[in-house]
Amino acid sequence: MSPYKVSLATGGALFALIGFSQAANAQAFYLQEQSARAAGRAFSGEAADTGSASIWWNPASIGGIENGDGTISASVILPRGEVVDSGTLIVRPGQPAAPVGGNGITRNPINNGVLPSGAIAVPLNDRIALGVSITSPYSFTTDYPSDSWARYSADKTKLRTIDIQPSIGVAVTDWLRVGAGLNIEYTDASLSNALPNLAATLPDGRQELKGDGWDFGWTAGVQLHSNRFTLGLSYKSAIEHTLKGDLTVSGLVGPLATSNMALSGIEAKFYTPSQAIAGARFAATDKLTLNAQVIRYGWDKFDAIRLGAPVNAVLPENYRTSWSYAGGVDYAVSPKVTLRAGVQRATTPTQDTERDARVPDSDRWNFGVGGSYAASKKLSLDLAANYVSFADAPIDRVTAAYAGTAAQTPILTDGELRNASAVVLTAGARLKF
Repeated sequence: MSPYKVSLATGGALFALIGFSQAANAQAFYLQEQSARAAGRAFSGEAADTGSASIWWNPASIGGIENGDGTISASVILPRGEVVDSGTLIVRPGQPAAPVGGNGITRNPINNGVLPSGAIAVPLNDRIALGVSITSPYSFTTDYPSDSWARYSADKTKLRTIDIQPSIGVAVTDWLRVGAGLNIEYTDASLSNALPNLAATLPDGRQELKGDGWDFGWTAGVQLHSNRFTLGLSYKSAIEHTLKGDLTVSGLVGPLATSNMALSGIEAKFYTPSQAIAGARFAATDKLTLNAQVIRYGWDKFDAIRLGAPVNAVLPENYRTSWSYAGGVDYAVSPKVTLRAGVQRATTPTQDTERDARVPDSDRWNFGVGGSYAASKKLSLDLAANYVSFADAPIDRVTAAYAGTAAQTPILTDGELRNASAVVLTAGARLKF
């Protein structure tokens, strides 16, 4: 058996580098908590708002600003849920199908986390401004127990990204603003998972993969302003990621022992999705502003993960285009206090028969409340709380260890995501200078 076949032992093992954050919040493995102000109204109307807090969604937001503007925020993400075995089978060569064994219920496999973000914008004149946002749109840590029923798909996974988006915004006229930005994204990831030996009485082997890389995309947008209504349209490009790192396989015995290895320079390519965003804000009264936002996520671009030499394989993922819809309100209780609320509906890009324990994603509702306090003419403080409710969903993707070899070992996955939710608490500040 070729030793390089072991790197395919869990089918999409490399996928875990990027694929498990979605149970925390937002859409698939994208985290949208880039602003405390936005979180309070469930991320409605961000493409149509102004100032540095909206740069991530639409760089036109800083066109024509009168003062320097900075924002910083941090979100505490507290996910909960169960990944439950409903009868998963393993088929070792020459043996009948048997239960995969292990603990049949894994509770809260995704660790709690803190997601920071910030942005700053400075006007060059009364029409042109430069800005930059620093965010972490794909970041998470998962930790399945070593005896979990899902151990052949996921064990320990860690992903960190840093996205730096330098931007320019221009007020072309009093009613038209345009903007563009470059997305410079660093990704660092590691994962591990169990590998089945050929006899059920033997302990599992282990596979660990680490990688990192720098990649680039772009964002562009426009805003149309009237006295009471603002429309914002923007587009964030898909980003082709290339991670390069190390693969270690250990603990395999018998005929598989020759596949224990330590390889360097393994390369994986995949896409994160584009976003087509339409947002609107309407000042219904001097105190009440209505917000709405729709996003089309181009997850269909994430059709496969392509592994380079010496593995040379394509791992199909078959994601589909998905959407989020949000509506919310801002209400100025007084010159110093603004209250917010909103609701967001997001559909999952994962599909039944294609969903596995590494990516137990499902459709979700996001309910947000929040507010701002103007501590001074220049400083505002923001607080927000979100509750995200996930639908139960099947985990039913069939994979095979050692695919294409005499040792091929199918894993007939039959599980379910149950009782999943997340609480997200966000605090931030905005400063004019």
